[in-house]
Amino acid sequence: MNKTGLIISREYLTRVRKKSFIIITILGPLLFAAFLILPTWIAQMEDQSITRIAVVETSAYGDPLPDSLQFFRGVIPDRENLKFDYLTSMGLEEMLKTYEATDYDGILYLPQSLISAGNRTVVEFYYRKLPSVSVESYISGSLENYLFNNKLVVQNVPASLIQSLETNVSLNRINWENWPEMVEDATDLKRGLGFVVGLLIYFFIFFFGAQIMRGVLEEKTSRIVEVIVSSVTPFQLMLGKIIGIGLTGLTQFLVWLILTFGITAVAQQFIMPNPADVTTEQIAPTSIMEDNALQQVPEHPGISNNSASGMMSGIFRQLGQINIAYVIIAFVFYFLGGYLLYGSLFAAIGAASDNDTDTQQFMLPITIPLILGMFVMINASMNPSSQLAIIFSMIPFTSPIVMMARIPFDIPFIEVLVSAVILILTFMGTTWMAGKIYRTGILMYGKKVTYGELWKWIRYKA
Repeated sequence: MNKTGLIISREYLTRVRKKSFIIITILGPLLFAAFLILPTWIAQMEDQSITRIAVVETSAYGDPLPDSLQFFRGVIPDRENLKFDYLTSMGLEEMLKTYEATDYDGILYLPQSLISAGNRTVVEFYYRKLPSVSVESYISGSLENYLFNNKLVVQNVPASLIQSLETNVSLNRINWENWPEMVEDATDLKRGLGFVVGLLIYFFIFFFGAQIMRGVLEEKTSRIVEVIVSSVTPFQLMLGKIIGIGLTGLTQFLVWLILTFGITAVAQQFIMPNPADVTTEQIAPTSIMEDNALQQVPEHPGISNNSASGMMSGIFRQLGQINIAYVIIAFVFYFLGGYLLYGSLFAAIGAASDNDTDTQQFMLPITIPLILGMFVMINASMNPSSQLAIIFSMIPFTSPIVMMARIPFDIPFIEVLVSAVILILTFMGTTWMAGKIYRTGILMYGKKVTYGELWKWIRYKA
């Protein structure tokens, strides 16, 4: 065991001292934190830039109209970063000729014939600065509401009647265990968290497993392994490489976890406003015309000054409903279990091959369960209690990925326990089998190994 410890130490220290390891370890948390922080930061940067749009309303003959004759004046209300100027002195053609000399980002043309337009109509918008999707949606939504209400008036249909007939239904998901407190639902966040951690498991297993295979292959082709096995047994060498590289991956993950939470917490203090500071006026929808309740236009992402920051504040609030410590412990276990299982197989492939080309014939049976696990993980994150998700979270070759997609949903502990026991027993079996292949293949050169040959090596008695 002392010799195995030396191999573990060598594999671990050699990798953590590499510049590539240090760079990736530092860049990883920055990228993860950026995914959380950038949406809010970008939204705040956009809020500092005001979009000014000129609204040109003309008569049926294309003539400009004074304030008193304009139908659409005030129909599209201003926002903090979106301003509308309703022109009265020039028509569309004249405005387009002088557009270059103005500072407007766009021109919205609203002929009065639009009032009698059919169910599908097109409004012309001339731009210098391309509007965002949210701005386009806000403008079209405002016009749609106004035209709809105007048609009600023409048809002598009371707006209050239409309002009383409209019914919008949405599900407020509440875990029955939280019903007395009516805790905010965090299902969507749990799905996202499960998908991310499952994806990380897949990435780590594949990345560090491939490192084991390449490391074994390099030592074999350079004949260094012949010197090493003169002092240690092949099984000790294989086990040392697997554990050493696995500890490298675990170290990298823990550093990523600590730095990501640290960077995100600091950035939250400086970038994201306190939810208590968001006033009712800031989040309430603005009515198009104050005397008509039907003409209210809902907020659109990117229009409200606090939409992105409010969303991020909600995410951090919902995180409190998830047992993060349990998720981290489960991640560490399934990462180690899945990595050790697949790592032993990758080591066996490296020992049985002479070059990268030879490894391809043995990679397919290993990669298929991993890829299958990725597909099932998507289903498990959407429906963690489905039979498909339960079955594949028990199969040891897919359970590290699929089970992590289910863990945030507080699934029965007995399912996690059974899955963990099966994974441990399978790891022990694959390690024994890989050791048999490794012992024979590590010193064999110049022969293209077949599956039948591998089966013979496994059956050899010590």
